[in-house]
Amino acid sequence: MPQEKHHILSVLVENRAGVLTRVAGLFARRGFNIHSLAVAPTDDPARSRISIVVDVASTPLEQVIKQLDKLINVIEIHELAPAEAVQRELLLVMVDASPDDRGRIIELVGDFEGRILDVSDDTLLVSIEAEPDRLDDVEQQLRPYGIRSIQRTGRIALPRLAGAEPAGASAGAAAGR
Repeated sequence: MPQEKHHILSVLVENRAGVLTRVAGLFARRGFNIHSLAVAPTDDPARSRISIVVDVASTPLEQVIKQLDKLINVIEIHELAPAEAVQRELLLVMVDASPDDRGRIIELVGDFEGRILDVSDDTLLVSIEAEPDRLDDVEQQLRPYGIRSIQRTGRIALPRLAGAEPAGASAGAAAGR
């Protein structure tokens, strides 16, 4: 039996009403659960990019990709191998922050290069953008303090640049400094 794994699809579509419904409907009709979904216009406002993460065996996914490609508003489809893609999600979380815990939470958020967006007497609203696995880690580390509310965006992904430096390269190095 084929093994299931996360598959990341990047689907470029015409930015028109109903396109997302037709794309998601293909997965629903086959009983595939979409693990993550994000869509937004590209630099060309007439086009949108849909990032879909789905857990299915490879063979049925190939069939869905072929059927997606037949949809009139689909321009191109790429399956992105996780090792060959840059992936990000955004996490917003309201966490209990007593005066005794606040410093530790702020330090933890800093370790994950996050930002404190709002502060009340007993709560912090935190924003962190990172790879999905790193967001899982920070979520686990914040749980003991008490999470009041949490929201994650869908995963977005683009292929890595050919010959690019691995993640963590400084912006200065990228700018040639």
